[in-house]
Amino acid sequence: MSAWLEVKNLDVSFKLGEGGLLRQSQGTIHALSDINFGLEKGQTVGLIGESGSGKSTLGRAILHLVRPTAGSVHFDGTDLTSLAERQMRPFRQQMQMVFQDPFDSMNARMTVGQIIMEPLLLQRLGTTRSRRERAAMLLERMGLDRLAMNRYPGQYSGGQRQRIAIARALTTQPQLLVLDEPTSGLDVSMQARILNLLQDLQREMGLSYVFISHDLGAVSYLAQNIVVLYLGRIVEIAPTARLVNSPAHPYTASLLDALPPMVRQAETPHLPPPTGEPPSPVNPPSGCAFHTRCPQAEPICAAERPALRAVADGQQVACHFPLVSVNGTPSYAAP
Repeated sequence: MSAWLEVKNLDVSFKLGEGGLLRQSQGTIHALSDINFGLEKGQTVGLIGESGSGKSTLGRAILHLVRPTAGSVHFDGTDLTSLAERQMRPFRQQMQMVFQDPFDSMNARMTVGQIIMEPLLLQRLGTTRSRRERAAMLLERMGLDRLAMNRYPGQYSGGQRQRIAIARALTTQPQLLVLDEPTSGLDVSMQARILNLLQDLQREMGLSYVFISHDLGAVSYLAQNIVVLYLGRIVEIAPTARLVNSPAHPYTASLLDALPPMVRQAETPHLPPPTGEPPSPVNPPSGCAFHTRCPQAEPICAAERPALRAVADGQQVACHFPLVSVNGTPSYAAP
């Protein structure tokens, strides 16, 4: 049985230098390769990884803002990648995005009311009066006064602007929100408020979330399942509790090392941190892309790319030697 939102064998590549003076490509960025996962209605899937792992590109590909090179995105039974832009219009109402920097995604010359009503205008929904009433109602739900309708985004703090951005995303009554680092740049108390708000909205409106972040703690608060990306590929996917307490990939274990013990709730493998910087997506390493930084890499890791395979109920990992925890000490599982 297919998931409500299903990503199948998704690839996204970008040509470098195309359209320049010499009209020659200078290489290809392999932003995403062979991405597969699903999301059930009313639930949250988290996408985590370092900068450059492909998280934001994947979020945009799901919403058809970036055209996949191969593969498909199925939304409630419809293959979005087979649709022309005009055919996508009805789906734009059902799928919205909350961007990482709300200030950059808003026109500073527009009032808050105009910003929130803009999706309704673009979709030609409602009357002028009904649009204003919906915008005001959403502002109040976000904990802001209706007077904000006539003010400008520059008059508000980062946390307040993020709530305005969430209100704008909700105007068309969508079913799916792609949240791209919605708590980035906020202090700890404001992060908690935004996460609690998102949780309440999901419960009230039956929303589904694709939650993108480099913060595994924030993702684990909302998500039922987590997808770990490294250099455009899935290296691990698992139910949240399983991934947080029993990571199978060395890269996931390194991300977990940044979490406080009360979030992990269990002793997890502690490995030396990855060395060096992530390799270039223009010229990715052979075999496992993480082998150049992995503290336990073996020769086979450079020679052969590991396939994503099941290691536990609901948990898959792309690693020749997935981790198992024995009394808190990492060890290898036989391939």
